[in-house]
Amino acid sequence: MNPTELIIKKRDGKKLSKVEIHFFLTEYLRGNISDYQMSAMLMAIILIGMDFDETYWLTQEYIESGKVIKFENTNSRFIDKHSTGGVGDKVSIVLAPIAAECGISVPMISGKGLGHTGGTLDKLESIPGFQTQISLNRFKELVLQNGFAVISQSEEIVPADRRIYALRDVTGTVESIPLMTASIMSKKIASGIDGLIIDLKVGNGAFIRDMDTAKKLAESLSKIGAKFDKKVKILFTNMDSPLGTCVGNSLEIIECIEFLKGNYDEDLKEVTFALLAEMLIMAGIIENNNQAEKMIIQTIKSGKALQRFAKFVELQGGNPDIVNNYSIFGEAKYSLSIIAETEGYVKDINSREIGWAMIDVGAGRKVLTDKIDYTSGLKLSKKVGDYVKKDEVLGKLFYNNGKGEMVAERIKKSYLFCTEQIQEKSKILGRY
Repeated sequence: MNPTELIIKKRDGKKLSKVEIHFFLTEYLRGNISDYQMSAMLMAIILIGMDFDETYWLTQEYIESGKVIKFENTNSRFIDKHSTGGVGDKVSIVLAPIAAECGISVPMISGKGLGHTGGTLDKLESIPGFQTQISLNRFKELVLQNGFAVISQSEEIVPADRRIYALRDVTGTVESIPLMTASIMSKKIASGIDGLIIDLKVGNGAFIRDMDTAKKLAESLSKIGAKFDKKVKILFTNMDSPLGTCVGNSLEIIECIEFLKGNYDEDLKEVTFALLAEMLIMAGIIENNNQAEKMIIQTIKSGKALQRFAKFVELQGGNPDIVNNYSIFGEAKYSLSIIAETEGYVKDINSREIGWAMIDVGAGRKVLTDKIDYTSGLKLSKKVGDYVKKDEVLGKLFYNNGKGEMVAERIKKSYLFCTEQIQEKSKILGRY
């Protein structure tokens, strides 16, 4: 087969066969198809799309490119959670230790940042010493020992997705329903789950901007899950403004630790609790949301979720003292307060604009080889619905390069004000 002919075939709107998809993926992993040819294929897919068969075959190829984990001789319930990505989205990091403490095993294979959104692995790797590249045998041991673990794709598990995931990040090919479906479901199915809860972000700070597209992705994820005999539950959540108060890797980990200490913003609490409730119901541990909230709050108040998180950090090579000593993360050289030039109620905060702005101070990547600046970030003082006076502080930017003033101006412009008080809306937009 000729890779160029297959690129042209997809570009011209024709369906790829199972054999052709297998060839393209296999030869890419062998180094016989270049990154620029794979990039061209990804662009063709994002423009033309794939039907259900193609998406299923692609997911299957991703899974079969590596090993599949099997948890045997255990009565544990293996349920994972996945987010489609958003600005300030650190839900996985607080959700996993709480779920584990409630009796769910969470084998989480996660990813680095994509486009304007931060990645769970990037956030965790801001913890000094923390390792996400772990053998599958060790991963299984950690899940069974502590109830959860978080690792990256590797040459052992879904290596095809690992390489293509990184390529999509820097080639403008993230927002494709077939590519998102294959990436999400392959990682989760290969990790040995029984069920999956998906936080499908919708809004200006998400890859999916509108509910019509979100529902199409939800249908694709659900059908692929069913094809592999996996339970899938999907929540649509609002990503029109950053989630929580922090954007940036080490700052978000600190926010997660504070959450596990019982200090949380309402929007982050609402999304996290809703997803946890779905996990607990799917696992058969509780029957309704009221029971779930009581269990979650008790788990946090007892301090056991925080203890489990600290143990998780230690088991994966990180310094568990971070839960009490935030100076271990280090600090950015510079900080800059973002001052409001007008007054009024915050009507909107453009999450996407903030996400791209944060890349300019090193909190994300422009190209594959970029190194993350873990200490750069943004701490928001004002959120949607808050009243702001002229010259009041909207937030504080932390950075290490010479782009602070430019980025601060960009963040300032992402705020939209109005004269009338805003009625706070639920972050939960619906379920599938």
